[in-house]
Amino acid sequence: MIYFRMKNFKYIAGFSTALVLFSCGNTKSQLSEIKPDTITEHVKYDTDDPAIWINPEDASQSIVFGTDKDTDGGIFAFDLEGKIIPEKSIPNIKRPNNVDLRYGFPVTDSTTTDIIAFTERERKMLRIYSVPDMKPLDGGGFPVFVEDANEEFQYPMGVSLYKSAVDGAFYAIVGRKTGPLENYLYQYKITSKSDGLVSFDLVRKFGNFSGKKEIEAIAVDDALGFVYYSDEGESIKKYHAEPAKGNEQLASFGKEDFLEDIEGIAIAAYEDGSGMLIVSDQQRGQFNIYDRKTNELVRILNLATTETDGCEAVTVPLNETFKNGLFVAMNDDGTFYYYDLGKLK
Repeated sequence: MIYFRMKNFKYIAGFSTALVLFSCGNTKSQLSEIKPDTITEHVKYDTDDPAIWINPEDASQSIVFGTDKDTDGGIFAFDLEGKIIPEKSIPNIKRPNNVDLRYGFPVTDSTTTDIIAFTERERKMLRIYSVPDMKPLDGGGFPVFVEDANEEFQYPMGVSLYKSAVDGAFYAIVGRKTGPLENYLYQYKITSKSDGLVSFDLVRKFGNFSGKKEIEAIAVDDALGFVYYSDEGESIKKYHAEPAKGNEQLASFGKEDFLEDIEGIAIAAYEDGSGMLIVSDQQRGQFNIYDRKTNELVRILNLATTETDGCEAVTVPLNETFKNGLFVAMNDDGTFYYYDLGKLK
């Protein structure tokens, strides 16, 4: 995801790429199991994707948001002990799918707020709320993919926010349940309006699709300016996140590294440009770790989860349990698993 300097905290530097590389033929039972530090309370239906908000005043009061994917679903908020925070949760969302978060969105010329974005699939909407006061900024939702005449292609699923390192602009990159072989993703610029709400403007369509399964997981490396997405039955694909840099595919990797579905992508980003892409190998119940700079596979981990969809990471210390940052992964029993990020290195 992203990194930033907080009060009383410094960046964690020094991620080593001298890691043990396991053969992709390894099964989960052959890898040492890394147990979670915390398991959240259960949601009502079906967990899918997390996002992590770091409290800038007190990191121990940070919040993990997670989608509960159903017709009567919602966005659940959890504390670092995995307990649900009802007053920060967003109920009655019609099949929320993926969720993401960014800091410092300019509401006016003099005020900013952190924002959370998620897709509301059954309403064909993108939603934006402020954090931590959890106020809707979208006037009830923004319809996406309306330019596509095929109604089947209008149901959103994946989303990642992008805060431009070039000019500070905010964008939402949105994927869908199914779509065409080209221009599967739409990128919308998010700007504030005089009434305190936000507006959305389509700035580009991009992204190739193999046609094999679907594209759900999307993750943006803000500092390096790249967007990654999982073409689930094919590979991890990489593009420029900045619209002005064009729509050419930069890389396609991981094709031979997964059993079946390539799922959630988390980016652990450090100040010096090092870090890792953590990608769920869903049917194996494992995670493939790629070097952030080279995109080369450097290790495979068994984190004790089952059928993981979404995951997320932050690289700053939060409390005594998560001294090296936090990695969160969805588990198929309706919970999220928390790990000190140091366990993945």
